[in-house]
Amino acid sequence: MKVNFGAIKSAAEGYRADMARFLRDMIAIPSESCQEEGVIRRIAAEMKKLGYDKVEIDGLGNVIGWMGEGDKIIAIDSHIDTVGIGNIKNWDKDPYEGFETDEVIYGRGGSDQEGGMASATYGAKIMKDLGIIPEGFKIMVVGTVQEEDCDGMCWQYIYNKSKIVPEFVISTEPTDGGIYRGHRGRMEIRVDATGVSCHGSAPERGDNAIYKMADILQDVRALNENNAEEGTQIKGLVKMLDPKYNPDHYEDARFLGRGTCTTSEIFFTSPSRCAVADSCAISIDRRMTAGETYQSCLKEIEDLPSVRKYGNDVKVSMYWYDRPSWTGEVYKTECFFPTWINKESAAHVQAVVDAHHEMFGDQRLSPPDEIAKSTRVGRPLTDKWTFSTNGVAIQGRYGIPCVGFGPGAESQAHAPNEITWKSDLVVCAAMYAAVPALYKPENKTTEAEFRQELTGNVIS
Repeated sequence: MKVNFGAIKSAAEGYRADMARFLRDMIAIPSESCQEEGVIRRIAAEMKKLGYDKVEIDGLGNVIGWMGEGDKIIAIDSHIDTVGIGNIKNWDKDPYEGFETDEVIYGRGGSDQEGGMASATYGAKIMKDLGIIPEGFKIMVVGTVQEEDCDGMCWQYIYNKSKIVPEFVISTEPTDGGIYRGHRGRMEIRVDATGVSCHGSAPERGDNAIYKMADILQDVRALNENNAEEGTQIKGLVKMLDPKYNPDHYEDARFLGRGTCTTSEIFFTSPSRCAVADSCAISIDRRMTAGETYQSCLKEIEDLPSVRKYGNDVKVSMYWYDRPSWTGEVYKTECFFPTWINKESAAHVQAVVDAHHEMFGDQRLSPPDEIAKSTRVGRPLTDKWTFSTNGVAIQGRYGIPCVGFGPGAESQAHAPNEITWKSDLVVCAAMYAAVPALYKPENKTTEAEFRQELTGNVIS
């Protein structure tokens, strides 16, 4: 298929104002996880207005728009839920009313991640208008729910319940102008310590669970911060960058970055403020690099000296997620989000690289803005995310090839005074329109993908 790249860029530029308006409309509708109905229906209305061949809302509440007639599917994914606004005093303007200038759009969800939804919706429209949907393919534009709560769960539903298996997926999460071919995985780990309560006037009669957890907290911190030199009792997670400890995947680990762990929550129970605490629990955010498994991450906590010291009084486990969606549907799943990575030569990654080279060159584009320049200039075009995305299920869990290119900046995610750039919306819409025509399925190979070991739990 011959592709007129100039026509694609011109069409995307022509939709600049429409995409900005659409994004402003989405930002104006609060859409935290499990409360996305209003923005889902706004997206469905936009797709219908643009002449999508089919628009549907599935049982979980994801909105899906279809273009084309083929049997194979190329999907473009955007999660449309947002985090909350946090302390409103940290915002200069109303985070939902927002505002726009010639260059930026302000408001919660602009970069993370409704800007991607705006570009994807219009990217598919451009494909249809210019007749560049490849023969045998159809385009799936999906606005997914509950990603901020449980990334990838929406795609577990799409894969297992709706039985949709795309050829590959483009994630529109913000990429700072880069093409992202993977990221670290993560786990949500819980550690429970039990004790025995007594009156606070005679603490020696009890067994204080908080004191036990205090020891464990120091060991968790050491696991994250220590080196891996011989003689170090708790070897730090940096060890996975060393071929000695990670012979099969240290190169991928160096690309993705080392794993990390941090204590994110703490809980306790006690009969009163005048009593010894009889239980204490913490949550651990564990980021996982290539070569780590869910078993190895749990075992690292179980093997901490303080955890071994307290024996059966300490339990290490993994969280589960079962919060109902806005439709009332519950898809219970483990809070394990697998690492994934592609080689740059993978067919679906190469299609995105080729599209960028054809239309925008071999360097990251940066709007004339100091915030954007600070996160883009000097970085390679092909890179990886720092945070986690729906790719943990798309490729990490199910082996469906995934690649990222999206408007906005990672630094804006979950931050007050969030912005995104109008020029990014235009560039991304053009890229999404061009990629399918450049994809070469004959070059697809399973050697181009990495998927982390799964747990084997039945969650379908």
